[in-house]
Amino acid sequence: MVRPVLSLVIPAYNEERRLGAGLRQALDYLRKRGEPFEILVVDDGSRDQTSEVADSFAEEEVRLLRHERNRGKGAAIRTGLAASAGARVLLSDADFSTPIEELEKLEPHLERSRLVIGSRGLADSAVQKRQPFYRELMGKTFNRLVRLLGVRGLRDTQCGFKLVEGEAGRQLARELKIEGFAYDVELIWLARRHGWQVAEVGVVWINSEDSRVSPIRSSLSMLRDLVRIRWIHRGGR
Repeated sequence: MVRPVLSLVIPAYNEERRLGAGLRQALDYLRKRGEPFEILVVDDGSRDQTSEVADSFAEEEVRLLRHERNRGKGAAIRTGLAASAGARVLLSDADFSTPIEELEKLEPHLERSRLVIGSRGLADSAVQKRQPFYRELMGKTFNRLVRLLGVRGLRDTQCGFKLVEGEAGRQLARELKIEGFAYDVELIWLARRHGWQVAEVGVVWINSEDSRVSPIRSSLSMLRDLVRIRWIHRGGR
């Protein structure tokens, strides 16, 4: 079996409406590149037909992994990373708010960095459809707290479009503990603790109207997880 050059990991929770179009777009693009690839869809305990949609692509380089219950986006990312086989692993949201073609902006940076994160906060970022003001405020506040945690020098840790060197990503999967939305911060924290460079690259981003992030519930969960990151990775349980 030919080892894939690229693994695309897509965490999915109740994504039956958007997943099919996103997978078709990704397949069309990746086939044009002419390199072996795989797409891993991690259904995080969906209550709709997400698994059935992913399974309908089973003969087209798409593999379904499934959690029996909803555990969180971080848990789905960890499952996908651990199961990947690619020399590089791209993490992308199911709605492809950042188009898959933006991968080409991230790839050159893997020559010097083990982890490359897409960003909405740089001068060359292109936010074509903005979030509601309260979500932008929530994001800015969260980033300030992230800097207090010790993850400095980055404008946007939460964009769901990241590229990681394959073996490094699978090593991080063994160390990740956060199962919610703050997994991004833990991923960067761990990469830097290993002494690996983390590059931030501006990308195109289009806000999705059907966001899974709750302004209140998700914010409280992310704050709790920031505290847990400090505790877990500084000698706590």
